[in-house]
Amino acid sequence: MLKTKGRRDDEVVLKDAIVYKTKAGWDESEKVKGGFRDEIFWFPHSMDFRGRTYPLPPHFNHLGSDNVRGMLLFAKGKPLGEKGYDWLKIHLINLTGLKKRSSNAERLEFANSVMEDILDSADQPLTGNKWWQESDEPWQTLACCMEVAKIERFDGNKADYVCHFPVHQDGSCNGLQHYAAIGRDQAGAESVNLHPFDVPKDVYSDVVDLVEKVRQTHAEEGKEIAHVLEGFIKRKVIKQTIMTTVYGVTRYGAREQIHRQLKDIPEFPAEESWRGSMYLTQTTFDCLREMFTAAKDIQDWLTEASSLISSFVPVDWITPLGFPVMQPYFKRVGKHSKGFDRFKPNTMKQKNAFPPNYIHSLDSTHMMLTALYCVHAGITFVSVHDCYWTHACDVPVMNKFISNIMFSPTCFVLSPHFLSWVIILLVLLLLSRTWFSRHVESDRIDPPRCAGYCR
Repeated sequence: MLKTKGRRDDEVVLKDAIVYKTKAGWDESEKVKGGFRDEIFWFPHSMDFRGRTYPLPPHFNHLGSDNVRGMLLFAKGKPLGEKGYDWLKIHLINLTGLKKRSSNAERLEFANSVMEDILDSADQPLTGNKWWQESDEPWQTLACCMEVAKIERFDGNKADYVCHFPVHQDGSCNGLQHYAAIGRDQAGAESVNLHPFDVPKDVYSDVVDLVEKVRQTHAEEGKEIAHVLEGFIKRKVIKQTIMTTVYGVTRYGAREQIHRQLKDIPEFPAEESWRGSMYLTQTTFDCLREMFTAAKDIQDWLTEASSLISSFVPVDWITPLGFPVMQPYFKRVGKHSKGFDRFKPNTMKQKNAFPPNYIHSLDSTHMMLTALYCVHAGITFVSVHDCYWTHACDVPVMNKFISNIMFSPTCFVLSPHFLSWVIILLVLLLLSRTWFSRHVESDRIDPPRCAGYCR
């Protein structure tokens, strides 16, 4: 009893800390917002060793929480044009999360059908029907409702309305997209919307469906935890684990992610949350490997190749942008006679970090190339990693850039610089019979075969 009580006390303290941190972050954002209201300002950025960019201001930026993003507008507005208003309404429905598996036409139709709720949210956010509060992103939804209300009441032609509101185009699990593209994996490409469909695919829901089928099978076999989880395998529970698998999440990390989600479900028995998270972690990993065989094969090969390379030198490569990347993972091995520390590559960290870091570098390359194309075309561009923002009128043009860059034959393949290290090491390994027998003859470093899919 004391142990259980102590755990509950710890959970209360943790929840209080989260509430305090959230309130403190909100207060800081409000202070900054008050100082910059109606002002034009810029976000300076830094870049990490993989090429990913981050805004320097800590409390108020476009990578921030929902309430912060809901405050931001583009300094320069643009007329909506012929299709801009449609894209704004589609963006509004995307923010709510209500039509994840619907086509853009269906989302637009739904937006028109709930226009009364949208206008009510804009006019009476605290006293009306509060439709906006049911959204996945309530504050951004409210801001978008207010923008839609302004357009609906605009006296002139809606196409002439000058809109400052950013419209988002979010990636469909970009890590898996890159693996599907590298491996020419048609099944994987279809799951993450690299292959064109009228109705977009939702890879998270597809994995949830497969996990649920496995759970049902285990329940029929009499597995107790499978019965306990009935009705609780939802998209939100395992989405983060699916998304971070390609970025190197460990089983421990995945279990923590799912454990937090299960604890946040009031109806789920708290005493089963840990056992349930262990079961769901294993099942989710198994289903992902079944669905994305090519991606896992490539991930395994990258890990093995980087293990061989880091026996001699740190793993490094050059992105399609020409950006050099070197993994900064070393360990101390002693000192020189003059007292200087000696370091050598940390093989364990080098090999475990390479697959996610390589995919991160491709993500950043795609983002930067899209930004360059947009700047050249006079289009405003903002990125939150794999979520790109622009004016409503420019969404079709930006989408064309995104697609063309992704399918460019010169981008997003294993860099010759990295492959040259593999070739050099194969030659070196041939000089050592022991290493040759352990690594080369075992076929563990043969590159995975591409599936031959090409859009």
